[in-house]
Amino acid sequence: MIYTVTFNPSLDYIVSVEDFKLGITNRTSSELMLPGGKGINVSTVLGNLGIENTALGFAAGFTGEEIIRQVEHMGIRSDFIMVPDGISRINLKLKSIDGTEINGCGPEISEAAVAELMEKLEVLGEEDVLVLAGSIPSSMPDDIYRRILKRLQGRGVTAVVDATKDLLLNVLEYRPFLVKPNNHELGEIFQVELWDRKSVVSYARKLQEMGAQNVLVSMAGEGAVLAAQDGTVYETPAPEGTLVNGVGAGDSMVAGFLAGWMEKQDFRHAFYMGVSAGSASAFSERLATREEIKHIYVQMTDK
Repeated sequence: MIYTVTFNPSLDYIVSVEDFKLGITNRTSSELMLPGGKGINVSTVLGNLGIENTALGFAAGFTGEEIIRQVEHMGIRSDFIMVPDGISRINLKLKSIDGTEINGCGPEISEAAVAELMEKLEVLGEEDVLVLAGSIPSSMPDDIYRRILKRLQGRGVTAVVDATKDLLLNVLEYRPFLVKPNNHELGEIFQVELWDRKSVVSYARKLQEMGAQNVLVSMAGEGAVLAAQDGTVYETPAPEGTLVNGVGAGDSMVAGFLAGWMEKQDFRHAFYMGVSAGSASAFSERLATREEIKHIYVQMTDK
């Protein structure tokens, strides 16, 4: 079973506003409300690819109830912990103003709630996959990723981590199967700027030296790089297409990679499945469907 954990899920309110102006009332020309958060996005794309998985995390208030309702409506098994303080966040994403978002804070997460999550993870063992993805609420301990992987050490759980800076660095000693920074996050770790695929390779390998088994680096329009466990480096430019919505593209890449790896245990196949899924989501209003992913995969691998 694949389990995803979203510590700070959201309702993503995705709107377009034509000719947005400050200081006046603006009206939307389109709007969409979807459950969000990196782990939920991974779960959604896995589900679209026909792969059963369970979404874990914390939820609160009426927004938390709606997140759970929508996740289950999509056919994803959920086992969220409802916490009593605060509400799950609403993230406002302005499609018509490129990259503009207003993200909420999220609820208070108590030590008791963290302990309850730890108990839920006790069922994981050999052949299970755990995806830890995204930010954590400010009320949570900043070593939570590390605490989870330490607790699961030696059980044969395949760990995937998609997080930034310390959340990522603190888990490398537990040799996660896959980490997926983007080029900017990778550059931030090593205090360099990485703009092209060639410059990414040496720093991806540095993360491997620090403990990561496979390092998948997403680079938006520049493509992607995989430093694989067997020593091979795979890289590709981005597939051709029109960017419609970049939200969740990196999470889709994680889901595609996992789906490809589970299918064939082949790094090249997993890499191209990851890139295809990430690109398909970027070219679509919503997260990628199986058909959209397969269409791009065929285009990439037929070259």
